Amino acid sequence: MSARLPSWAWVTGLTAGAVAVVAVLAVRADQGPRPEPTAARPSASASASAEPKPQDTEPAPPAAPAGSGTGRRIVYSLTQHRVWLIDASDAVRGSFTVWPGTIAPDPGRYKVGTRTETTTGSDGVPIEHVVFFANKDGVDIAFSNALDGSSPPPAEGRRTGGIRIGKAPGDALWAFATAGTPVRVVD
Repeated sequence: MSARLPSWAWVTGLTAGAVAVVAVLAVRADQGPRPEPTAARPSASASASAEPKPQDTEPAPPAAPAGSGTGRRIVYSLTQHRVWLIDASDAVRGSFTVWPGTIAPDPGRYKVGTRTETTTGSDGVPIEHVVFFANKDGVDIAFSNALDGSSPPPAEGRRTGGIRIGKAPGDALWAFATAGTPVRVVD
């Protein structure tokens, strides 16, 4: 007499076989990507160039004013309330707006003199990264940033030579403006 398997046993065997095949495929898929034909989808460089990169959407710093000199220097525009950090190849390495004090330097050529890490400004605000470069009518003129990041208007009735900048630009200017760095003040 031959032993015959019940029909449910046969289905169970097929199910077990199918589960085994799925398990093998899952293990293979988990082992990493498989090479694909390059014609199946666009290359990474093609898709990367089609989508804007974050740095592509940021505006380029404005060019330094004409007639502001050549070589490594800091340029300060009185009318634009803007500073440029320019390297030895005349490339703009940074540019940012500033908030001038009540006493402005005359247009001309200056050099970074002393630098002070932290102090209190003539307006009573704690400041850092003070970069002195001029003196007018007995008032020292310097770039600085407020420790709290604020940009308050100059104190009414006070003679202040502080040219305030934001925190991040203050860090950049501090690193760039070593003693003796030329400063060009333009209208």
